[in-house]
Amino acid sequence: MQASAQTDQSTAFDLLAWYDRHARRLPWRSPPGTPPPAAYRVWLSEVMLQQTTVAAVQPYFARFVARWPDVAALAQADEADVMAAWAGLGYYSRARNLIACARAVATLGGFPDTEAGLRALPGLGAYTAAAVAAIAFGARAVVVDANVERVVARLFAITAPLPGSRPAIRACADTITPDARAGDFAQAMMDLGATVCTARNPRCIICPLRGRCRAYADGIAASLPVKAAKKAKPHRIGHAWWIERDGKVWLVRRAGKGMLGGMRALPDDGWNARSDGDGVPPFAGAWRVAGVVRHGFTHFDLDLQLMLCDHAEMGQSLPGEGAGEFWPIDAIELAGLPTVFAKAARIAVAGL
Repeated sequence: MQASAQTDQSTAFDLLAWYDRHARRLPWRSPPGTPPPAAYRVWLSEVMLQQTTVAAVQPYFARFVARWPDVAALAQADEADVMAAWAGLGYYSRARNLIACARAVATLGGFPDTEAGLRALPGLGAYTAAAVAAIAFGARAVVVDANVERVVARLFAITAPLPGSRPAIRACADTITPDARAGDFAQAMMDLGATVCTARNPRCIICPLRGRCRAYADGIAASLPVKAAKKAKPHRIGHAWWIERDGKVWLVRRAGKGMLGGMRALPDDGWNARSDGDGVPPFAGAWRVAGVVRHGFTHFDLDLQLMLCDHAEMGQSLPGEGAGEFWPIDAIELAGLPTVFAKAARIAVAGL
């Protein structure tokens, strides 16, 4: 279908009236109709919310802004501390991009107030730039996340499957995006998708846009948007090595780029999305399987076998000797381990 060239202000009017009564209270937001939140809070929340639920993000957001209350503070933070604070949120490239962007913004003296200026910052994609421009600076920007994508696909009965339908969805979203209250409108669309126009069992009966929704009129709302069939993810097998000495465990620092880059972790056998680990222990000894962690990454599933050594040959060298440290086991939760290694550590600690 083709979107009309004229902006539909009446749809935005109805949605904003609903938002004024039903807006979610979130720590990075300002109430409807009030001055916008600081760009730092909008940007930080949007980066955290990528591929992550609101419930999971809220405690992380609170801890981040308590420790680094503005972009200047975050720009001066030690990268290892930021990565550790991010541990558990997943998609760790977001944390590395967060640091790079904070330092770029600090150099500029503040966030650009235009979508184009924001888009030029490191790690800011089209969606995040549009969201910050609209919510923090009130600029008219077409903000389309997964919730908005679903609302628009249903509102305009866009039946072509994703991801090919995304240009049409964005074009239709453009036709209902108002010039005024751009930030409130963007958040209203997000809230409608999150609470009413849900992926399963949409609550059409209470939707403020029901009378305008073509998918509702056609009886196909629950089937949209159409998604392409998912490809089966490969299954990988790897090993992690628990090396203990005097109440401490050996942790390595992973390479700065690539999977879980820059994070503290247990030494492993090189597993990745493309191949299993080699299973070769870091040194000779009586290694045994203490447990198995099953963990899903974006592109593959992993069975990680946690290996303990009951007896090691003397004089062994430690893996990652130049970028590792012995960490107190009774404070392992403070190491900021990625989730897959934190799960493995819990197995080891439970068996001590």
